[in-house]
Amino acid sequence: MKLLLDFNLSPKLVDSIVDLFPGSMHGRTAGLHGEARDELIWRYAKQNGFAILSADYDFVELAHQYGYPPKVIRLESMNYPTKFAAGLLRANAVLIADFETSERSVLLLRTK
Repeated sequence: MKLLLDFNLSPKLVDSIVDLFPGSMHGRTAGLHGEARDELIWRYAKQNGFAILSADYDFVELAHQYGYPPKVIRLESMNYPTKFAAGLLRANAVLIADFETSERSVLLLRTK
């Protein structure tokens, strides 16, 4: 599963997870600037086979409104360092892989 990271996450996170999620990129790298970034990210992810990774609840709402694709992975309470976020994604790699083939449109990842 390749992930498109929202602007609320550090671009450095991609380097920490690309070995598990090949083809992943940050919205900035994809050139998705502008006022309606959430909509731009949504359309880009849908057209290019990405799941969206975000700490923003707006993407959960878009997933409930439109369904998938794209699928949405939300990092809840994302007020921790990028290194911690990378660890959370790595620790949940199997869960994320299972999510790719599930019928669900949203996966919430929480810290304990």
